[in-house]
Formats: sequence, structure tokens, C-alpha cells
Amino acid sequence: MANAPKTTAPAKKQESGKSGNLFASLAIIICFAIGIIVYKFVMGNPSNFIDNNPENQPLPGNYLGMVYHAGVVVPVLLGLFLMVWVFSIERFIVIGRAAGTGNVGNFVRKIQALINGGNIDSAIAECDKQKGSVANVVKAGLLKYKDVSANTGLDAEKSVVAIQKEIEETTALEMPMLEKNMNVIATLVSIGTLTGLLGTVTGMIRAFSALATGGAPDSAKLANGISEALINTATGIATSTFAIVMYNILTAKIDNLTYSIDEAGFSIVQTYAANHK
Repeated sequence: MANAPKTTAPAKKQESGKSGNLFASLAIIICFAIGIIVYKFVMGNPSNFIDNNPENQPLPGNYLGMVYHAGVVVPVLLGLFLMVWVFSIERFIVIGRAAGTGNVGNFVRKIQALINGGNIDSAIAECDKQKGSVANVVKAGLLKYKDVSANTGLDAEKSVVAIQKEIEETTALEMPMLEKNMNVIATLVSIGTLTGLLGTVTGMIRAFSALATGGAPDSAKLANGISEALINTATGIATSTFAIVMYNILTAKIDNLTYSIDEAGFSIVQTYAANHK
């Protein structure tokens, strides 16, 4: 019976991984679908164009119509931009839950004070109150602390190793949840730029095609080609820039949680080592 929790942990981790992959797959599909819908029915609305005809030039000053004429790369870029928002918000929610109900720094300092005072049970109660990944790791270390303290057959060195191992194993179970889907945001940094560059190339092809016609160049096609290139470039750069900013912010938050776990774990181990020489 004592080994039951350890056998269920990988199953829970696997179940969480499957649900996370399902969310990512659905989010990608929905974002691209929304991008296509916005492109077709919002930007391509006939009211945005002369004579209510999307084939004509957009009305003067109508930016939605201008973006619509930027070509088929636009809905792809819209989907990518939406994906950055969706995955960033999802990560903010998950990381916020992992931090727990209160300030992580204050929680770690309170735990350190309780451990130094020998109030292990009070520290465990604080973990139950705080909740989240940091509290889960600290609680696992404190429970192992009580377990090895009650086992007089273990020497101090083996007990310290046991506490460290328990903290490391619990951390290994909690950290993948924090880092899940971060690779999607990191990938969007490159994909946004490359997709924008693709739109730039297609726009320039259209512009040079207008110049290559016999006689006077087709000014309308030339303008559309240049507009397509610039709009796609701007949208791709905006997508990548936003993805970079969100990735760095989220990475900093994850690093802060990791540091808090390490700090609390170090305090647990050092306190046990000092009290059981």
C-alpha cells in the first residue's frame, strides 16, 4: 500500500500530457479557422470595397480592405498571431496556478522560518494552504523529512540523500506541466517571421508581374503587390515580436518558481543536516 502513490504518479502525468496535447491541437485548428473566417467575412466584407465588390479596390482609407488584398498568406498570419495570444494566456493561467494562492517569495520565507524553528507540521499546513507546484514539492520534502526523522535506523547522510531524492522526483513531475506548450511559442517566433517573408515574396512577385506587362505598367496591380508585401511583412514581424516578448516573460516566471523550489528544498536539507549531526 505504501507504494501506491508512486505507481499512480506516472499515470497522472501521462493523462495530463494527453490533455495538454489535445488542447494544443484544438487551439491550433481553431486559431487557423478563426483567421480564415476573419479574412473572408470581416476583411472581405463587400462593404469595404468600391461598388461592394471585393475584386475592386478598397474604399479610400479602408484598412480592412487593404489587408484583404494582401493575399492568402494573411489568414495564416492571423492564425499564428491568435496562437501566440492563446498559448500565452494559457501559460499565464497554468503558471499562476503553479505559484499557488499567495506570493511565492513570502511563502518560501515563511517555510524557512518554520523549518528553522522546528515546526514541520506547521510548515506542511502552510503548504496545504498555499497549494500549487511549489507547495507540492516543498510538502513532499517536508513529509520525507518527518519520515526519515522518525526512522532511527537511517544515518544522517542517507536521510539527507532520501530527502534530496524526494524533492528532485517531485520537481521532475511538476516541471513538465510548467514548460508544456512553451515550445509552441518558441516555434511561433520563427514561423511568424518566415510566413511574413513568404507573403513579402509573393507580394513582390505580383508587383514585378505588373511591371513586366507590355506598355504602361498596371498601377493597380503594382500597388496591390507592394501593399501585399508590406502588410505581410508587418504582420509577420508583429507576430514574432509578440511571441518573443511572451516567451521571455513566461520563461522568467518559470525560472522564478524553479528558484523558489530550489531555495526551499535547500533549506529543508540543510536544516535536517544541522539537526542530525
